[in-house]
Amino acid sequence: MQTLLIVSVAFALFIVCPRMAGMTNVITNATQTNIIHVAIIGTIISLPLIIAMVLIFKQYGLFAALGFCVITDLGAAFVMRQISFKAGLETFIIALFLIIGVKVASIISSWLS
Repeated sequence: MQTLLIVSVAFALFIVCPRMAGMTNVITNATQTNIIHVAIIGTIISLPLIIAMVLIFKQYGLFAALGFCVITDLGAAFVMRQISFKAGLETFIIALFLIIGVKVASIISSWLS
């Protein structure tokens, strides 16, 4: 049980990232909603998606999991577009940066290998 708790804490620290904080800020600014409430409810809603992502990664590998993440990012942009075109556009641009970042990272790492 202690090992599970330690590994779970490590996982929790991995999934916290500035991109999520930035997206939460964009979403709450566009909708004038409470950032804490959005973070809590969004985290609860995201649990099955996180489980799906890790199962896809385990079964099909990195590119399939990345594809799933791109689909969820584009889904977020679509949902936010219904509330605010600006927020949807910002969400879409951040999703594009994710895709570009993965490509640039693989190019740079290949130069270093």
